[in-house]
Amino acid sequence: MIRREALDALRDSDLIIHCGDVGDPAVLDALRTLAPVRAIRGNNDKGMWARRLPTNDVVEVGSHAIYVLHNLADLDLAPAAAGFIAVVSGHSHKPVIEERDKILFVNPGSAGPRRFTLPVTLGMLALRSGRCKARIVELALS
Repeated sequence: MIRREALDALRDSDLIIHCGDVGDPAVLDALRTLAPVRAIRGNNDKGMWARRLPTNDVVEVGSHAIYVLHNLADLDLAPAAAGFIAVVSGHSHKPVIEERDKILFVNPGSAGPRRFTLPVTLGMLALRSGRCKARIVELALS
């Protein structure tokens, strides 16, 4: 399921990163109408279409490297030592932005189906001159 509010919020994106639990390949198709998409497989992504998605990814934007994985508990590297500016994950669906050892950790939450009693959100990253800033956008649902 893709929400119109999510598409509206992402309309001016240069790149869209999906942290897994896509649910349906049509979601990725809709996102690709807005910007290039990098997506990984989440634990709820099943079927042949989902097998084509990697379990993690390294997204490079200029000189910035972002590590993307679904479940932060599966992080098996030292992000700072590996040269990452940020780690983006999605499994808990709890929107979070925190800095650890000068690395930004972001969980954008879920912009699809409401998860538990969590807000419906997505995250925005801004990369500029060696810095990464993030913000959580709560979607106003109609």
